[in-house]
Amino acid sequence: MKRILYILTALFFVQGFAQSTFDEGNALYKEGKYNEAAKAYQSILDDGKQSAEVYFNLANAYYKMDAVAPAIYNYEKALLLKPNYEDAKINLGYAQKMTIDDIQAVPEVGFSKIVHNFTGAYHYDVWAWGAVIGSVLFLLCFIGYYFAGTTTLKRVFFMGMVLMFLGIVVTILSAVFVEAESAKQRPAIVFNEVVSVKSEPTDGAPDAFILHEGTKVYVLETLGNYKKIELADDTEGWIKKDAIKELK
Repeated sequence: MKRILYILTALFFVQGFAQSTFDEGNALYKEGKYNEAAKAYQSILDDGKQSAEVYFNLANAYYKMDAVAPAIYNYEKALLLKPNYEDAKINLGYAQKMTIDDIQAVPEVGFSKIVHNFTGAYHYDVWAWGAVIGSVLFLLCFIGYYFAGTTTLKRVFFMGMVLMFLGIVVTILSAVFVEAESAKQRPAIVFNEVVSVKSEPTDGAPDAFILHEGTKVYVLETLGNYKKIELADDTEGWIKKDAIKELK
């Protein structure tokens, strides 16, 4: 019992410290002391207290200092924790306009496009909650069917059960697909102001192309001091691992 009380007390003080530091960072931000505010927000993260709001405010501080890569990185981190964070999406768009590289994503076609457009409309948490709600509605339809006193009502509730069952299957499959797709991706942000991407994972290899800070890439594999990356336009190359910072 004493151990539980000790843990709860420690958590209370840690949470209180994080909140006071967060408020301190907000006050510094309002005063235009963006560097000091960024340090306050970063100290919360260094203590293991992650939240979308802390990452968002940290990104805002970096944005005010024209630090493109850290701003984009922290907006992306905020969205990983809170995918429907509209303010983070909007501000990320502003930060991305500060980048130099203009990389156009390869458009999807056919059935793959339909699947990705449909499942990608929501985060897998939303699909999972949809499955839960569908299960509750299915149960209510079943109860209605069981206690219905007329054939017409039984048919109505039976059709409701069928529709809810199909909805549950669709939402579960969508949630699994979205989570699997997310797990496969290893997004990263270029932090070097300018970096050469090599055609092979060696210092002597010719340059394949050049990237600038703030560009988002996807890590495919790691070999020695290099990481193989892919861009949104499917271009691939090898970049020094210390030139990028992975989001996951």
